[in-house]
Formats: sequence, structure tokens, C-alpha cells
Amino acid sequence: MNKRTQHKEQRRTDILHAGLNLFIRKGYGSTKIADIAKEANMSMGLLFHYFASKEKLYEELIRLGCTGTELELNNTNGSPIQTLKTAADQILKNLKDNPTYAKMFVLMEHAQNNDIIPEAAKAMLSQVNIIQNSIPLISEGQKQGEIREGNPWALSVAFWCSLQGIAEEIALHPETPCPEADWLIDILKNQS
Repeated sequence: MNKRTQHKEQRRTDILHAGLNLFIRKGYGSTKIADIAKEANMSMGLLFHYFASKEKLYEELIRLGCTGTELELNNTNGSPIQTLKTAADQILKNLKDNPTYAKMFVLMEHAQNNDIIPEAAKAMLSQVNIIQNSIPLISEGQKQGEIREGNPWALSVAFWCSLQGIAEEIALHPETPCPEADWLIDILKNQS
């Protein structure tokens, strides 16, 4: 990659980071394109060269968030509890290694509960529901006796919302120690 291409990619990355930081601090509705340009340390004209609007920038962040949250939960080779442990290990490793990953969790959660975001972002988000997607896996783990009895939906909520809370804490306080995946798996594991 030549120097000019690298510079363009760095500017694009700077804009994405600036937008992410502002969207999670101020929300989508309160963030102005001028705020993003200032945070990225560039003119609005230059910012528009990379993203045609605040909506397009937000949509790109949501697209990145959706791809970043794709997890393989249909693992037919491993046990359901092992599949969930692998997912937790992967998420916790990413939270430790990449501060932006934790911020993306916050953005995605805010976006799920925001009525004023762009329609394209809403459409992308409607395809991602890790809590619902995990229910069959938890049910299967219950049938196999490795996941505790109880409502599979409620167990999925307990597990995934714990991870969400950890990500939010790390996004706000990067010095926070990251828990072990086994601690989260204990929420689901049949202890008998």
C-alpha cells in the first residue's frame, strides 16, 4: 500500500473513531457532523469526502458492529456449553486487546434502543439478535444435561447481558480487569 493510500485509510479510521466516540457519549441525535469533524481534527469538507453524511458514517459503524458481532453459534462439532465458552473467550479477548471493540458494544446497544437512527442501520440491526439466536443452543445444552434447567430465553439474557455489561464497563473504564470466560459460563452450567 502506497503512502497516499495509507494516509487516506488513516483519515477514514480517524473519522470512524471520532464518530464512534461521539455517538456513544452524546447519542446519535445530539451528535452533529461539525462535532465529528472537530473530533477528527479535519474540516467538514474533508470529512464529506469520506462520508456523505452523518447517517452514512453511522451506518458504516453499525455495519462494522454487525460484522464484528458475528459469532459461530451453530457449531455442531462441540457441545453447546463449549460453543458458548468459545464465544465468551473470543469476546473477552477482543475486549482486552482492542478498546474500540468495547465501544462498539456500547454503540450497538444504544442503536438497538434508538428510534431516530437511519432506516438502513435499523435494517442491519434487525438481522442481529444474539440473545434470540442462542436460545436453541441453550435448549440443546439443557437436553444434554450440561446447561442448568430454567427458561432458555432468560438464561440467554443472563449470559449475554453480563457480557454487554462487562463491555460497557471496559469502554468507560479501560483499566477495568476483564473477568474469565469460565465465570460467565457458570451462569449457564448445570452444577449438579
